[in-house]
Amino acid sequence: MTLGDAGGQLDATEQGDAGERGDRAAQGRPRRAAVLGSPVAHSLSPVLHRAAYVALGLDGWRYDAVDVDEAALPGFLAGLGGDWAGLSLTMPLKRAVIPLLGSVSPLARSVWAVNTVVVGPDGLHGDNTDVPGMVAALAEAGVRAPGSAVVLGAGATACSALAALAALGVRTAVVRARRPEAAPEVREVAVRVGIGVELQPWPTGAADLAVDVVVSTVPAGAADGLSGLCGVQRGTLFDVVYAPWPTAVASAWGGRVVGGLDLLVHQAALQVELMTGRRPPVAALREAGQRVLAERAAG
Repeated sequence: MTLGDAGGQLDATEQGDAGERGDRAAQGRPRRAAVLGSPVAHSLSPVLHRAAYVALGLDGWRYDAVDVDEAALPGFLAGLGGDWAGLSLTMPLKRAVIPLLGSVSPLARSVWAVNTVVVGPDGLHGDNTDVPGMVAALAEAGVRAPGSAVVLGAGATACSALAALAALGVRTAVVRARRPEAAPEVREVAVRVGIGVELQPWPTGAADLAVDVVVSTVPAGAADGLSGLCGVQRGTLFDVVYAPWPTAVASAWGGRVVGGLDLLVHQAALQVELMTGRRPPVAALREAGQRVLAERAAG
């Protein structure tokens, strides 16, 4: 399966439509964009998007972080003016926004998560750059056709991970969660994106993680107890946490490690392209993110 098969970010028709919206956004006067969520002050999105604007020479473009919860979201969207180009969304808004949009990409519908809203003359269009961002981060690390995979966690990010693994050709993934019986949504998403799924308990032995790719979608600290199982592993670990970094699991992992910052920069670059019609250099975003994370750690 490819992202095009899923109707996602790399689908030719969807990409063309998004490019037209972005081209219009990049023309004329400077525009506004922002990341919404609650809490959102910690978000790296302003750092990454502003770095992209500098690299692309988009003088006068503005990107902010705005604390917006689910109750305030409808009013915020209704108040968007013609100077807005788009929005990035973090929790708890990725699903709450869907009924409020004029159109939603097939990929975003398949995982039931919108992390990007493009503001255009035809209204608000929702998309998902988390999934292709995961694919790009793994491909950058040399992971292009894994034969086996484990996903740690069973929430919204795990659903995006399943779509990314499906796009990479994984036929069946094992989802390990503390309460696998409480994750029916994972099965529903797996059917929609075309991947088989086995719901299994949280890992208890090294063999439970002995696969080509392990994607940890749980919050910082939640997987620390697995670090004792990691030293013998030779597959790739993709840990979506970016701060504090490295996580205990990432530090102990015996194989290749892909971090949350890699996901952030790739999904942000795709967001910028959707909003402006121009793809920024990923290296510029990564450098900006690394610098700020280092400053935060030191401070």
